[in-house]
Amino acid sequence: MYKVTREIHFCYGHRLLEYDGKCRYLHGHNGKIEIELSAEKLDSLGMVLDFTEIKNVIQTWVDKEIDHRMILRKDDPVIATMQKMGEPYFLMDVNPTAEAIAKLIFEYAVSRGFPVTNVRLWETPYSFATYSRP
Repeated sequence: MYKVTREIHFCYGHRLLEYDGKCRYLHGHNGKIEIELSAEKLDSLGMVLDFTEIKNVIQTWVDKEIDHRMILRKDDPVIATMQKMGEPYFLMDVNPTAEAIAKLIFEYAVSRGFPVTNVRLWETPYSFATYSRP
């Protein structure tokens, strides 16, 4: 099995509704994504996938959709204020935990046809969450 991994850095804010801890407040992170792709055989150029293609598709989506945005659960009451102020946000059906954001990125990569096997989201330099293909 061949594997390649691309790092993508981005900044985001979030909060966790119904959470009894500091993360219930709006706050931000400097996130790092590690997206791993795998293949049994290499393509005609000898690659799993060109790193530039990963950057052009996945990093472009991250930059457009979630970089420098508040990632919020779709029923967060702060959304009305964000809209009124013209602030950028991204909505999720679930609490925007590191685990949920890793799954979001994984599913986007799959939807674009990438042979992704693992997405790791570093929320801090010491803590990360991983979503892998079952």
